[in-house]
Amino acid sequence: MSEDEERIYVIQRHQASHLHWDLRLEMDGVLKSWAVPKEPPTRSGIRRLAVQVEDHPIEYANFEGVIPEGQYGAGIVEIWDKGTYRLIERTPDKIVFEIHGKRLKGKYCLIRFKGEKNWLFFKKKQ
Repeated sequence: MSEDEERIYVIQRHQASHLHWDLRLEMDGVLKSWAVPKEPPTRSGIRRLAVQVEDHPIEYANFEGVIPEGQYGAGIVEIWDKGTYRLIERTPDKIVFEIHGKRLKGKYCLIRFKGEKNWLFFKKKQ
């Protein structure tokens, strides 16, 4: 897949043990995933913590429903935003991408904190 190709982008609102939003980007044949504890930024100037979690299968991009008690991630999952994105830059510690969603639109960035699963997620100034 070339950098110019449109790829799957989805954010799922997940009411589990605590409310969070799951950012998912199609990369390397899977959905790379981050849990975002606060509502994702719709404008520049807002920064959010994004904790990288396990990869999910591509098919999970369409999932909405209830994960039963006793299972990992038990709770209600709803699609909060969905569309495509174009990858602009990707290094081990930085991902820049342009989102074409219903709620989120424009250039966004994920920057990894040194050697951790914690990333900073924000909308870039245009």
